[in-house]
Amino acid sequence: MKVLAITGGAEGIGRATALHFARNGYAVSIMDPNKPAGMEIIQLIRKEGGKAQYVPGDAGSEKDIDKWLKLTLDEFDRLDVLINNAGIGMNGPVLDLPLSSFDRVIQVGLRGTFYCSQQAAKIMERLGGGAIVNISSTRALMSEENTEAYSASKGGILALTHAMAVSLGPFGIRVNAISPGWIETSEWKYSPNASSPNHSDADRLQHPVGRVGTPMDIAAACLFLAEDTSSFITGQNLVIDGGMTIKMIYV
Repeated sequence: MKVLAITGGAEGIGRATALHFARNGYAVSIMDPNKPAGMEIIQLIRKEGGKAQYVPGDAGSEKDIDKWLKLTLDEFDRLDVLINNAGIGMNGPVLDLPLSSFDRVIQVGLRGTFYCSQQAAKIMERLGGGAIVNISSTRALMSEENTEAYSASKGGILALTHAMAVSLGPFGIRVNAISPGWIETSEWKYSPNASSPNHSDADRLQHPVGRVGTPMDIAAACLFLAEDTSSFITGQNLVIDGGMTIKMIYV
């Protein structure tokens, strides 16, 4: 049985991805700071007959990452896929944004992605290879005002992706990124906080495919990039946004 390790796997895109991999035969190890949500998703996976482990932890902490990866190996004895999904946004007016807020976003989203990848790659190299998928964002390619911290973290992830793809290729490790656009996560939160989405026609029509994205759209792409069917793909960024970023808008 192959093993997936995913950060930020308790809610949203991470929650859907953990469940999707489990349904496709993977054992899943999740690290996330939200303990009730983390316990809920692994219980769901186990109820469906899958194998899952949850470890509370902060993707900005080397100590937490080291503990999580050790417990993953202790439990499952291997590691085939890492998905760096954890990320936070602490945006504000660019002239007033505290440096501490900027640093925290980079610590979790970019520094954490590097450290998780570095440490997971050491394991994968010993076991003969693997795949890393980094969750970036279309905010790495385009922006709204006052999103400097989040955009910088996601842009850095894209640069890190192609750099590590070159460095880790000789070890049989592929590294790719996914840049989601508007993904509606309201139904994929911890169950007491979940809700049904309510999108307007304008929301749908700004996407050429005619709808807003769902976490399962991203989960399916993660699985594709993790599997041998994508063995000739590395260092790439897959934009999954329903065509939103290629549609010209005139005001």
